[in-house]
Amino acid sequence: MKKIAIYVEGGGDRVPQRAALRVGFDALLDKQKQSARQKNLGWKLVPCGGRNQTYEAFVDHFQEADPEVLVVLLVDAEDAIAAELPTPKGETPEAAENRELADAEVRKKHLQIREKHWKNVGGASPLQIHLMVRCGEAWIASDPDTVASYYGKGFLPKRMPSTVNLEGQSRHDLFDKLKGASAKTKKGAYEKITHASKLLQLIITSEVAKLCPRFATFTEWLDDQIAKA
Repeated sequence: MKKIAIYVEGGGDRVPQRAALRVGFDALLDKQKQSARQKNLGWKLVPCGGRNQTYEAFVDHFQEADPEVLVVLLVDAEDAIAAELPTPKGETPEAAENRELADAEVRKKHLQIREKHWKNVGGASPLQIHLMVRCGEAWIASDPDTVASYYGKGFLPKRMPSTVNLEGQSRHDLFDKLKGASAKTKKGAYEKITHASKLLQLIITSEVAKLCPRFATFTEWLDDQIAKA
């Protein structure tokens, strides 16, 4: 492997908006980005706007890419998805690989069922497909103290989404509660395009990993790929 290219859902239709979201995700994944650079690996994170645009960009790159480029898809799950398999005590490396592949197959099948025209997701390995569950707002809501600090005076922390089972909460509920908590601040009610990129630069990744298991799966998988390069 000589390069990592991650295609991310989000950023809207305008170039400046996508550039801002790229800054946010690069900050969120700074540990992985710096580890890649220490190994002289290229790093490319591409917010693609809409869901279908992200899929198409991923498939185009995957089908044309140098085999030395690790191409990754990162999109919202949107709907409910089965919980990941638990890690048994004393699990062998081989068993761990099998469990991780089984979880990856669930992610891929989830997208194939939900997005009928995505077919086999470009023929990519399921391990290259990752989900924000059920959407990126779950990651943001996992660090309510940072969110409160960002919005400042007028923020209503009691209206924030519960941090219990964040991945099980609907995306509409997450949006509505983030908006309700921030509506009376100077920055105004939470807006995905306006605020998400800034919040992604600030939230504490250990909090996200603790409350959103699929974020931990994604970053740990990246760590492992970089370590093996």
